[in-house]
Amino acid sequence: MDQIAIVIGASGGISQTIIKQLVADKTISKIIGISRSTVSHIENNALEKENKVTWLSSDYSEESIEANVKFLQEYKGQISRVFITNGILQTDNIKPERALKGINTSDLHDVFHVNAVIPILWLSALTPLLSHKDKAEACVVSVFSARVGSIEDNKLGGWHSYRASKAALNMLLKGASIEFDRNRKNIRLIAFHPGTTDTPLSKPFQASVAKDKLFTPEFVANQLIGIMNDLAVMPTAKSINYLDWDNQPIAW
Repeated sequence: MDQIAIVIGASGGISQTIIKQLVADKTISKIIGISRSTVSHIENNALEKENKVTWLSSDYSEESIEANVKFLQEYKGQISRVFITNGILQTDNIKPERALKGINTSDLHDVFHVNAVIPILWLSALTPLLSHKDKAEACVVSVFSARVGSIEDNKLGGWHSYRASKAALNMLLKGASIEFDRNRKNIRLIAFHPGTTDTPLSKPFQASVAKDKLFTPEFVANQLIGIMNDLAVMPTAKSINYLDWDNQPIAW
């Protein structure tokens, strides 16, 4: 049976590396990369020569998501891996808050929208396509969360919008997993913490990160793909796991 992988947020550093590794994976027959960028702006556009990668463009509005999912209808029952990697920590105008006085409505809304709303809209829209026909292997969906989204693990405070948006994402995924337990037992979710990875997202914060804790995108992509492959065939796997790059559970 064909094995289809979908990578959403495909122009990001880790996502690009995930796609490269999936192209080399002979068990994956096709990869759908979805991002805001047009194909010509994506670094590994040359991978199309492998006949494995198809690029779709989305502005992540509900209308755009629906249009993309309509295109993906032909792959219903064949999708074995989904990577939802959208996320925002800061921009030219948004900075992580050090104190409560730094919170404002506009930034809070924008961070929540990217980190929680967009991923759950994708999961909701894709769900009807994800009951994998190969009953021996589950469809595994990984969504990029963060350790700082753990309420129990919050010992430092600060970064209020980012922390709260990832905690909200985790709750949305937990609710989805309960629904899947009832009627889509062949879908497994991962709220994934990639660690601090050497990408533009983390550049402003890398100075305070120990060298052995700053990971390459290649390392993180390889770890995540391995974790997903294991969960896909594990009969006793839970419907949702909150895991870090080392496959260690994180307290919710």
